Amino acid sequence: MSEVERVFRAEHGRSVAVLVRVFGDVDIAEEAVQDAFAEAVRRWPETGVPPSPVGWIITTARNRAIDRLRRESSREDRHVQAVLLRADGEPAEEDVVGDERLRLIFTCCHPALNPAARVALTLRLLGGLSTAEIARAFLVPEATMAQRLVRAKAKIRDARIPYRVPDEAELPDRLRAVLAVLYLVFNEGYSAGSGEGLVRDGLCAEAVRLGRVLVRLMPDEPEAVGLLALMLFLRSRQGARTGPGGELVRLADQDRSRWDGALVEEARELVRWCLRRGRPGPYQVQAAINAVHSDPPPTDWAQVVLLYDHLMALTPTPVVALNRAVAVAEVSGPAAGLALVDGLELEDYHLFHATRADLLRRLDRPAEAAAAYGRALALAGNTAERELLRRALGAVVAPGG
Repeated sequence: MSEVERVFRAEHGRSVAVLVRVFGDVDIAEEAVQDAFAEAVRRWPETGVPPSPVGWIITTARNRAIDRLRRESSREDRHVQAVLLRADGEPAEEDVVGDERLRLIFTCCHPALNPAARVALTLRLLGGLSTAEIARAFLVPEATMAQRLVRAKAKIRDARIPYRVPDEAELPDRLRAVLAVLYLVFNEGYSAGSGEGLVRDGLCAEAVRLGRVLVRLMPDEPEAVGLLALMLFLRSRQGARTGPGGELVRLADQDRSRWDGALVEEARELVRWCLRRGRPGPYQVQAAINAVHSDPPPTDWAQVVLLYDHLMALTPTPVVALNRAVAVAEVSGPAAGLALVDGLELEDYHLFHATRADLLRRLDRPAEAAAAYGRALALAGNTAERELLRRALGAVVAPGG
């Protein structure tokens, strides 16, 4: 990975957030940051990486945006003149939380935007994901996602949605959308939808960091604590999820000595805190499921099924049902799991076909398993996941090859 790419992955969200504060306009901020990174691609190989790469990006983006606005506007353009006045040093308003990225998340999660647009826009602006990557996370065509992003940014501009953290009285109602954003940002980092590597550590770290900020902001909100616990459990395993060659290692085959014990214990304590509050929500239940998986083997699959039953009552989605079917297969056998999987409508989701393939393999139905692995392979975008599927497919077809 080049230094420009590393800085982009780590600092794109921060740079856009700072520029939104400076200019008060999402489009201006995003375009300016893109211009700055394009300039870095041209200049850094010759001049070297500056001492403060993110500072260079933000300063370059700010100057480029100011130059463009002055060049393209007239003196009578009051909106542009107001933007330039802000950019020339107007102090930013102090909010409940002094974090630029958190302000941007709440802007993207404003009730004026529909829920899907909120998450998509935050993935775009905070995480720097491409439209194709976001479309894959949402299981929708790329063109659909492109239109969704354009409409969301236009809505922020036309409705003059403020760039701030809501007042304390507004926070509880806005929290659900923000948690959904952080969850999908973390998931895209934890299992990148495309590219060579399985993990984008910068996205995971950013989601966890913002999760901690939210917990500090709302320390008595169990769902915020539950989401943080869930992310910590998953992040604790990152060192064991890939082998020496970058290959994906399944949870059951991971070397637990490579897990981050401090993160596991912190997550367990957060789950215990949530249990004492007695106000369960979807993120708390998912954290509890991962707490069971963090216990020494053998896994208590019956307990996992019960927790998934609870999760289905809270969020009865096809993906939750798919994960529940995996647990049912461990308790009642692969045939029971397959019967549940075959009742789901997830034809465009690669893990649906990978799960079917694994259950069919366990039922000694190799031809059907090979077809399902092939379909999963065609849909998977991440190189590490594709390699795992190739190995599984090869193991199924080898005996008859």
